[in-house]
Amino acid sequence: QVRLVESGGGLVQPGGSLRLSCAASGTIFSIYTMGWYRQAPGKQRELVATINSDRSTNYADSGKGRFTISRDNAKSTVYLQMNSLNPEDTAVYYCNTLIGGIYYWGQGTQVTVSS
Repeated sequence: QVRLVESGGGLVQPGGSLRLSCAASGTIFSIYTMGWYRQAPGKQRELVATINSDRSTNYADSGKGRFTISRDNAKSTVYLQMNSLNPEDTAVYYCNTLIGGIYYWGQGTQVTVSS
């Protein structure tokens, strides 16, 4: 059974940084595209970034130049480095992957940007 577990969220001041981690189990991690999404209160879940098996990446405009997605296949973990955070980045951040036509999601990790 595929399981995704996020960690690394927390409270950070505007302009600060956080690194989120998502540990995967139950699958051959290295061959699948992994993604980070976020959902702010009262808003729809939105894409943040994705990384393919060849390590090519894609970013939503909101995170370009500030966020970096990466993966460590040996640890079956995908990361999201977030810099220059602002209050608009406050959301629950979710890890995601698509395997065999099924979307798998983690439980989410809360990121709050506030002074």
